[in-house]
Amino acid sequence: MHLLRNAEMVRRAPFDLDFRVQRDDDVTIKVLFCGLCHTDLHVIKNEFGNAMYPVVPGHEVVGVVTDVGPGVTKFMPGDTVGVGYFVDSCRACDSCSKWYESYCPQLVPTSNGVGLDDGGATTQGGFSDVLVVRQHYVVRVPSSLPPASAAPLLCAGVTVFSPLVQYGLNAPGKHLGVVGLGGLGHLAVRFGKAFGMKVTVISTSPGKREEALARLGADAFLVSRDPEEMEAATSTMDGIVDTVSADHPVAPLLDLLKPMGQMVVVGFPSRPLEVPAFGLVTGGKRVAGSAGGGVGECQAMLDFAGEHGITVDVEVVGMGYVNKAIQRLERNDVRYRFVVDVAGSKLGVAA
Repeated sequence: MHLLRNAEMVRRAPFDLDFRVQRDDDVTIKVLFCGLCHTDLHVIKNEFGNAMYPVVPGHEVVGVVTDVGPGVTKFMPGDTVGVGYFVDSCRACDSCSKWYESYCPQLVPTSNGVGLDDGGATTQGGFSDVLVVRQHYVVRVPSSLPPASAAPLLCAGVTVFSPLVQYGLNAPGKHLGVVGLGGLGHLAVRFGKAFGMKVTVISTSPGKREEALARLGADAFLVSRDPEEMEAATSTMDGIVDTVSADHPVAPLLDLLKPMGQMVVVGFPSRPLEVPAFGLVTGGKRVAGSAGGGVGECQAMLDFAGEHGITVDVEVVGMGYVNKAIQRLERNDVRYRFVVDVAGSKLGVAA
């Protein structure tokens, strides 16, 4: 099978690899589309220090079931399905027992992970023509969602959907602040509006105001560097989802929360957050983190997205363009996610 090799930023080439033999509870999937996420970029460049080359990226996978093991009861050949950030977990810990598999200490990522039952074999991701995955970690993609624009929902979608639900920020009429208007942020706006919330986008870029209000349907827009705008919005928000991975001050954002308000961080700034204890304590405010979501949460997110027509703004590219897409992703030169047309590409050609 032809896959994309990412051994270094300057050396990406195809290579052949055989996946494991299909087991009793396995689903074999022909990959149609796979999103390109910033996490893929971090792994390719070994920025986490754990890359196991050759790396096959991709954890936002939409495909079609081609075969199932005899023990599979949830899927059948022809089903359109998705695979997200992970393909296995211990299935025994407290997190797994509550369907919060993303917090399992033995979580196996879809790409660049080590299988629990595969003799130490490295997992290879969705930049490939086939995946073989346990049925528990496969989700059904609603027919109402276009496969290409549904693919990034498997990571970006559940990343913002899960904390909205987990922290009760999805109630109609509540006021939600969304920090950052990128791949995660634009989905947070769409989910917030679909929940019936008032949504305010908070950004350092005044040029994104029209995009937020006119195209995405946000109710308000704040320039975080404008003291007057921020002051006027003090203590108005029930919750905030902070999607920004660049280093940025948190204290001005906490000031926007009502007493007992909840802020959830889903981005990965490189420096520790500086949280003012006085404002946090006296306002009864809370700050939490959220790492994606479990399989059940991912399925609930897809079902909700299908019902409300929520998709991701994507730029679909062929495998031959993927190296350029990676370079553009480094510059944030995409609105809002790249998706690789795997099935429509001749794997093995990378410019």
